[in-house]
Amino acid sequence: MATVKILGAAQEVTGSCHLVESPVLGKVLLDCGMHQGANSIKRLGKEHFAFEPHDIDAVVLSHAHLDHSGLLPKLVSLGFQGPIYCADATADLLKIMLLDSVNIYLGDLERENRKRLRKGNAPLEPEYSEDDVYKTLLLCVTKDYSESFNLSDHARCTFFDAGHILGSAIVQIQITEKGSTKTLVFSGDLGNKNAVLMKDPSYLQQADIVLMEGTYGDRNHRPIEDTVQQLREILKEAETRRGNIMIPAFAVGRTQEILFYLGQLHREGILQNWQVILDSPMAIEVTKIYDSWFSSLDQKDINQATPNALSIIKDFIPSLFLSVTPENSMAINKIASGALIIAGSGMCNGGRIKHHLKNRLWDSRNTVIFCGFQAMGTLGRLLVDGKKMVKIFNDSIAVKANIETLGGFSAHADQKALVEWISHFSTSPKLVLVHGDGEALDKLSHALWEEKGISTIIATRGECIAF
Repeated sequence: MATVKILGAAQEVTGSCHLVESPVLGKVLLDCGMHQGANSIKRLGKEHFAFEPHDIDAVVLSHAHLDHSGLLPKLVSLGFQGPIYCADATADLLKIMLLDSVNIYLGDLERENRKRLRKGNAPLEPEYSEDDVYKTLLLCVTKDYSESFNLSDHARCTFFDAGHILGSAIVQIQITEKGSTKTLVFSGDLGNKNAVLMKDPSYLQQADIVLMEGTYGDRNHRPIEDTVQQLREILKEAETRRGNIMIPAFAVGRTQEILFYLGQLHREGILQNWQVILDSPMAIEVTKIYDSWFSSLDQKDINQATPNALSIIKDFIPSLFLSVTPENSMAINKIASGALIIAGSGMCNGGRIKHHLKNRLWDSRNTVIFCGFQAMGTLGRLLVDGKKMVKIFNDSIAVKANIETLGGFSAHADQKALVEWISHFSTSPKLVLVHGDGEALDKLSHALWEEKGISTIIATRGECIAF
């Protein structure tokens, strides 16, 4: 009998991890993601696997975002040696994501250990190392979309385009035992059909069980035209105040989408008094990867706005300044007004955006624009929720800048799209909702029942479901 055990992203948005097990399959992990919120040292210290890593036969990775991939090096450091299956472009992104993550973690750990030594306490040992990241990358086995491959003699896997970020995949696993074939489908993160660079998520029709994300299961996104108009208005108001704009952006997917729409506004002449700065070495490297896979992006939407474009960096905003070095980043603080700064991280947990917020959040002339989901416990969530005082690098900072949220740029499907996606299954699969706050999943579950008569299971951590 085949089972799937929910080990992460259960009534929460981060930490995606599910264990599929069968006598003819072995033990296969769907994702191995880290939680987001607290600092990296506390977070990794709390991450414990509910299995022996050396017992896992393979990992099937839906995409490169750290809440789906971030614990792979720790898994390897504890004894996992099997293949990590992923889509082709995911492997390219994974190197950037995991190396950046380990560098941040080891830097935080070094600073923490200096404090501990000054207090006479023993230093903390690292949970994993840069070597573990390189070992992880060597285990990656890449596959094209729609290319079926063996997980075992009696189990096959296929990736389909999820439309979320470059290389994101819907995972289909077919297990044949006792003369019967059972199919599990894992949605991974489903993309927003309004996303201009990504193709629409694939529709599947057959499954016995579906694990479906519900990040935005409680709401529908604003139409993208309304969102772009809101951005125009924010830019005009910020220009009137003679302030600066900070956009905390996820390096993978969101940054490239924002650059596209800012490129549109550039061609309209709206950005003539703004210096657009991409202050994120990781986002710059990721954008170069997007450029290398440019032909696989949604060419129809791109060509409608930017005919004959061959590069995001060169063709969308020709005046874009790429801030690579720490000196570049520090120099931005000297710009009194007119700087439009795109910097990571997207939830303001780390990265250069925290330095910009510390330097500018207290000034009412400035504006912060959020373009994506902010998980509970993150600095971004505190700002979106209207916190008037926040701590950044142990300093208390008054929040006087204007806080704006653009809902239409989300890289996730909204409630309407999620209902539509699951409705394409001609069978009546057992539907398990994951990767969403409890309230969002509850509202999605209600909508599915009211609109389609589809019953659901809202997964709890540790729950084991047979199929």
